[in-house]
Amino acid sequence: MDNQLIKKARLRLLKMHYEANIGHLGGNLSALDAMVYLHSKVLSEEDIFVLSKGHSAGALYIALWVCGRLDDASLSMFHQEGGKMTGHPVGGWHQNIPFSTGSLGHGLGLAIGRAFVKRLKQETGHVFCFTSDGEWEEGSNWESLMFMAHHKLDNLTLLVDANGLQGFGRTVDIVSLEPLITKFQAFNVDVQEIDGHDTTALAAALVLQSTQPKIIILRTVKGHGISFMEDRMEWHYLPMTEAQYRQAVLEVEQSS
Repeated sequence: MDNQLIKKARLRLLKMHYEANIGHLGGNLSALDAMVYLHSKVLSEEDIFVLSKGHSAGALYIALWVCGRLDDASLSMFHQEGGKMTGHPVGGWHQNIPFSTGSLGHGLGLAIGRAFVKRLKQETGHVFCFTSDGEWEEGSNWESLMFMAHHKLDNLTLLVDANGLQGFGRTVDIVSLEPLITKFQAFNVDVQEIDGHDTTALAAALVLQSTQPKIIILRTVKGHGISFMEDRMEWHYLPMTEAQYRQAVLEVEQSS
């Protein structure tokens, strides 16, 4: 994918969060590359995207903006009184946002339900679900994975944004599930692990055919692309000051 498109998306994400004086930038930046690629290069009208990792709503809005499905006037309502552009997705107001999700948003179960219905009705299209790594400390995800594996839902792809950090620290220190790949493989599903900021690797992982449900573990960096945010837990929360915003913009503009 064109690096200029990612730079454009990253700059617009920073602007939107800065103007709203809202945090959660770290996890949005770890998810942005994959989300922009999916929405601009992969998803069709028949496909469904479920953002279980609701903290990354900003990245979802920017991905939709890149594709022309949201405009600047809509983005200006991010976190504003009376608006629908909230910090976690609100389901139903936009055709590409089917469900309300949040922290540990239980989106995988919802995505599995949609994939199962597509199979029952013999409908075309694929379902994509985007989760965090910390979210896998939630038991409902493992129940969902059992159902997904048992019914061999090959019309479902699960992406895990594994940036290694969550709201209270590192995932390996709080409730370690590493190595994630071996735990997923135990369910007899198709699992791949890639650099989540390499859209060429993501493209290759997505086109591989399988008769099993597909899981792609995206190894990412929280705060990716901004030196003072990278791999720092506090950017799960903090909004940017004016000086930080200017530095972040400069770093993105000067990146290759």
